[in-house]
Amino acid sequence: MARQSITFTRPNDEWLKSQVENEEYSSKSELVNDLVRQARNQNAEINWIRAKLERAEKSGFTTDTKEEILNQSKSQLKNG
Repeated sequence: MARQSITFTRPNDEWLKSQVENEEYSSKSELVNDLVRQARNQNAEINWIRAKLERAEKSGFTTDTKEEILNQSKSQLKNG
């Protein structure tokens, strides 16, 4: 695992410390890694949605209802 040295603003450092003190995480490193992992997952979801929107714009109109579209999207996020 790569070792890094980073600097946090006082409010961010205090928040990190409080998460460790509350035993949400065992260390600041574990917390930062989890936050990075969450950001990467969120970015992947955003890219997936963007690709779906671009495909949809190119394909034209649909007769699906809003509920059907929402259910399809949720299903693909769970499976995808």
